[in-house]
Amino acid sequence: MVLEVDKAYGISHRGGRSHNEDYILVKKIKDAYLLAVADGIGGHNAGEVASKMAVDTLEEFVTERYREDLSIQEVANLLEEAYKLAHRRIKENAIGEREGMGTTLVSALVKGNICVVANCGDSRGYLIRRGRIVQRTKDHSFVQSLIDMDLISEEEAIFHPMKHILTSALGLDEPQIDTYIWDLKEGDIILLSSDGLHDYVEREEILKVVSNYESPKEIAEKLLDTALEKTEDNVSIVVYRETS
Repeated sequence: MVLEVDKAYGISHRGGRSHNEDYILVKKIKDAYLLAVADGIGGHNAGEVASKMAVDTLEEFVTERYREDLSIQEVANLLEEAYKLAHRRIKENAIGEREGMGTTLVSALVKGNICVVANCGDSRGYLIRRGRIVQRTKDHSFVQSLIDMDLISEEEAIFHPMKHILTSALGLDEPQIDTYIWDLKEGDIILLSSDGLHDYVEREEILKVVSNYESPKEIAEKLLDTALEKTEDNVSIVVYRETS
């Protein structure tokens, strides 16, 4: 799956799996860009149902309600409401073989030089500036709780045997939804990814690719190639570059 608009590029690959439970979004809505990555969970292919449902709900809700005169806080509230609606829809459809399905969802709405990010689960958003990660979403995962307690480092988390255990996701109990507001400068990169990238490709490797390639398409494709050398997991990547 490949999606592209003028400043952004997204790619999703099933990796070594039989099917892809990730889903992505790259869309221009009026004066803004809406980007998203979702990573589904659940047996009997229910994960791919949940991830598509989450992204489709986000796209539909924001497209219908976004206005150019919304304040940044109103945009954050809009994303949060979209997540809550997606959570309810997934719960309502989690019956029979789909019982227990859920999904992560990280999204970014870029409006001018402001990026509003919303996150639930362990898909991840980064703001990369001049070869450094200056902002990052916090994972809702067991391993992140160990990092927060200074029991392990971020580098050690990559190899931790319990790194896939989530503490929050859409469709599972009451989801935790975090929002972030990031100021952008020319040349900044917004990177959204499923754990097929950031659970296997170390931070320094990600930064090296971002520094060595110019276009969102080149960055995303090179990151995908790097991830596929290390994992059989689904891999999804969305890259946005801020330009004047």
